[in-house]
Amino acid sequence: MIKIGPSGNSEEFYATGHKHTYEEAAWLNSLGLNAFEYSFGRGVTIGDAGAAKIGEEFAGYGIEISAHAPYYTNFSNKSGSMIEKSVGYILSSISAVKKMGGRRVVFHPASCGDMQREEAVELCKRNIALLMQNVHDTFDGSFTDYIICPETMGKMRQIGRVEEIIDFCKIDPALYPCFDFGHINCYMQGGLKTADDFRKIIDLTADGLGDEKTRNMHIHFSKIKYGPGGEICHLTFADTTYGPDYELLAKVINEYKLTPYMVCESDGTQTSDALIMKNFCKND
Repeated sequence: MIKIGPSGNSEEFYATGHKHTYEEAAWLNSLGLNAFEYSFGRGVTIGDAGAAKIGEEFAGYGIEISAHAPYYTNFSNKSGSMIEKSVGYILSSISAVKKMGGRRVVFHPASCGDMQREEAVELCKRNIALLMQNVHDTFDGSFTDYIICPETMGKMRQIGRVEEIIDFCKIDPALYPCFDFGHINCYMQGGLKTADDFRKIIDLTADGLGDEKTRNMHIHFSKIKYGPGGEICHLTFADTTYGPDYELLAKVINEYKLTPYMVCESDGTQTSDALIMKNFCKND
């Protein structure tokens, strides 16, 4: 089954009188959505009681929850101590999402810094392998159903192009791609224009990672403003200047019979735009 929902609490959520994330479960269920991504963007600070309350409510309403690890992970950092911190951010995110009843964690791979791209990508790849060893050492035996998703990035000097993410996901069975199609469109400078542009990404993924990881990939979607350096800011589906066009992605998802976990990251309208996403997808 396709999972679709917002990233974080939208403006509509608060406008309808809601205050707490655990209230998202009943609200999303009433709207017909079935997924939610909790952001640990500024750090994993949720307490055990808060996580348990979210887990109880989301399980009761059948809403699947994922988490986004802190934004400042960088697996191309040359400092061993900084890599340890990045590993720690992921481990903390996995632990927290487990307490909330989820199993998916998305993370930003890296940036090039002062390195050439090829050098930075190779360093990132080695450190993601180290990350996964730490994940297995920490959780195997107590929690083995986790899915860890390196995300495509939208700025030119960031690591995380489609081909790079596919290569990273070959490292370990628990690594699934997170394709942020808004980010992809940014670094392609508006290159996602036709259904074939989306098909090429799906075909490349299937060739590199096989059926399971392709069918059940993680997807972020929003329209994003970009410039020569890539991503500038997230927009809403009402924007008509920047892309990409969600209908084209939905057409390919339906054609390939994919069952992804899809998160809408529109700026403030992520719930209503997630409903638009749902309306274009066949979920039978």
